[in-house]
Amino acid sequence: MKVMWFHLMPYTELPADFRDKHPSVWVDIHSTLFDPKRAHHMYNDFMDELEYAAECGFDAVCVNEHHSNGYGLMPSPNLIASALARRTTDTALCVMGNSLALYNPPTRVAEEFAMIDCISGGRLIAGFPVGTPMDTCYAYGTNPSMLREKYMEAHDLVMRAWTEKETFAFNGRFNQQRYVNIWPRPVQEPHPPVWIPGGGSVETWQWCAKMDYVYCYLSYYGYKAGLKTMQGFWNEMEKLGKDRNPYRAGFLQFVGVAETRSEAIERYAEAAEYFYGRCLHVDLKYASPPGYNTEATQRVGLESQVRAAAEAAVDPAKGKDALAAQGTTGSTTGTRFGMVARTMEDIVDRGYVIVGSPKDVEEQLREVATNMNVGHLMLLLQYGNMSKELAKYNTRLFADKVMPKLRPMFSEWEDKWWPKAMEKSTRAELPTFSPKAEAAE
Repeated sequence: MKVMWFHLMPYTELPADFRDKHPSVWVDIHSTLFDPKRAHHMYNDFMDELEYAAECGFDAVCVNEHHSNGYGLMPSPNLIASALARRTTDTALCVMGNSLALYNPPTRVAEEFAMIDCISGGRLIAGFPVGTPMDTCYAYGTNPSMLREKYMEAHDLVMRAWTEKETFAFNGRFNQQRYVNIWPRPVQEPHPPVWIPGGGSVETWQWCAKMDYVYCYLSYYGYKAGLKTMQGFWNEMEKLGKDRNPYRAGFLQFVGVAETRSEAIERYAEAAEYFYGRCLHVDLKYASPPGYNTEATQRVGLESQVRAAAEAAVDPAKGKDALAAQGTTGSTTGTRFGMVARTMEDIVDRGYVIVGSPKDVEEQLREVATNMNVGHLMLLLQYGNMSKELAKYNTRLFADKVMPKLRPMFSEWEDKWWPKAMEKSTRAELPTFSPKAEAAE
């Protein structure tokens, strides 16, 4: 199994009354809440955490793209990945990913990803999300009914730019370029592995099968909610005649490790409640614009996770239906938040966050990976307003006590979707000199 460390980079200082005084964490979150001087420290802490995860031996570190929000401060994950390419050695760099329909022209993605692949010596995983409606349709003004068509055309242009050796012209509906000839070009041949993050779209499953891409379910609501989606994915793979190689899939899970379960609940309660109480506070009007969901996906009854959270906040009955479609069930007795758990007791009970001792966490994650048949396990070990010290504690304890027990899983399968880096002996070494020390000499 590949064990990967994922970072959302949430703004960590949203006020306690954020839900009461502000309509949404996304799109129209008020600019007065953002303090650039505090964000300076947040970004540097986040980078420290990512580099620390690489030092701890995680197979990959993961970053992603979001806009106009306090949920994730990465409008350009490529900036983060390029810095990580220089500051890490063997760890894969999973950019999950670039929202292709937002780039004009999309060759910008081909160039920047190629640059990261060159700097890192072939360690890039290229993620191509369609993107949330808040990012794509509202923050960036893309027509939701055209979003997927723009995405598919952009994908085709990027892949041609990576694989065709001669300069070519591209004449699509949304992109017209007389000369496509990217420099630099990626190290990996014919191109870096492509992973597709999704929320349960039937067409995405089919497309991943057709293109032989990895499908990644980035779940806010944990393994209990994600099981139905992943079962749907594997059922579709069976229909299409694909094998059950677990490395065809990835899954994201929140985790908190401590010496005991009670200590874990105490340590991670504030961060978890911050995330589910503030970072997922989305105004329903932004959650699912007309034309964003395809007909086939609507017929299957799958709802976006963001829409589920937004509906539950406005109307618990609708939220219950939406989350039931995701596979989330459970009593709401004693809570005022409808079907989206926001107290630590409910968060843990419903499996949003797996917490416990190393043995507890290992057993639960082994069950998750087995039942979902997922070979790429992406973990959020920093979430909400978690401090750098706590994130590093969580990361180190997981790396030392849990990760070695999970790694042997699925060893009978070949991971054909992992980066093929240059031989270490042929790669550039990290700098070991100190400019200040040299100047002193």
